[in-house]
Amino acid sequence: MRSAVKRPIEAQAPAACTNDAALTDYRFRRLVPRAAWDALPEDVRRRFSKRLSGNAVATYSGEIVETRLSRVGWFLAQLCRPIGAPLPLNPSGPAPAAVAVSEDRASGGQCWTRLYGRARGHPQVIHSAKSFAGPTGLEEHIGGGFGMALTVRAETDALIFASDHYFWRRGGLRLRLPRWLAPGTTIVTHRHLGAGRFAFDLAVVHPLFGELVSQHALFGDG
Repeated sequence: MRSAVKRPIEAQAPAACTNDAALTDYRFRRLVPRAAWDALPEDVRRRFSKRLSGNAVATYSGEIVETRLSRVGWFLAQLCRPIGAPLPLNPSGPAPAAVAVSEDRASGGQCWTRLYGRARGHPQVIHSAKSFAGPTGLEEHIGGGFGMALTVRAETDALIFASDHYFWRRGGLRLRLPRWLAPGTTIVTHRHLGAGRFAFDLAVVHPLFGELVSQHALFGDG
C-alpha cells in the first residue's frame, strides 16, 4: 500500500516544475550563489525572474533624484554620444524617469530602454541590451559594437552589477579594451526599499580621476 500511495505523488512533481519553468526566468539567478539569491527580498527576486517572452514588457516609473558629473565625467558622457549616449549628459536635480524591459529576440537577452527627463529639452533616451554570454555570464551592449562584461553579487537587500572589463565587437571579432583606455569601473546597484519600490544607483569611478558619474534614482513597480 505504501508504494501505491507514493507513485501518484512522485508523478505530479515534474509537471509542477515544468509549469514553474515556463513562468520563470532563471538566468539572473544562476549568476549568484543559490544561498545569496534566496536571501534577497522577494520583490528583487521577482523582478529579475520575470519571463519576458513574446510581446511582454516590464515597466518601472519613478524619478531621478540627483545626477552628478565631474568635469572628466561630463567630457566622457559627451564623448559617448555617437555610441548611444549611455551616460547622463548633464548634472541634474529631480526629474521624471521610466524604464522598460523586453525580450531581445535577436540575441535571446533583454532590451533595456531608459527615459530620463531633463530640465530643458527632450528627455534623454538610453538603449542597451543585456546578453547572458561572455566570460562572466552577463554582458551589456551599448552601441557601435561597444559593451561591458558584468559580474553580479547579491547583498542582503540588493543586487550589484559591476564592470569586469569593456570590449568592442564586430562580427566574430571581439577586442578587450586595455585598462588605460577604459572609463573606470561601472557599478549599478538595485536596492530594495519595500512596498514595491527600489533605488537605482549608478557610479563610474576612475582609478586616477575618481568619481566621474553618480546617479541616484527611485522607482516603483509598473
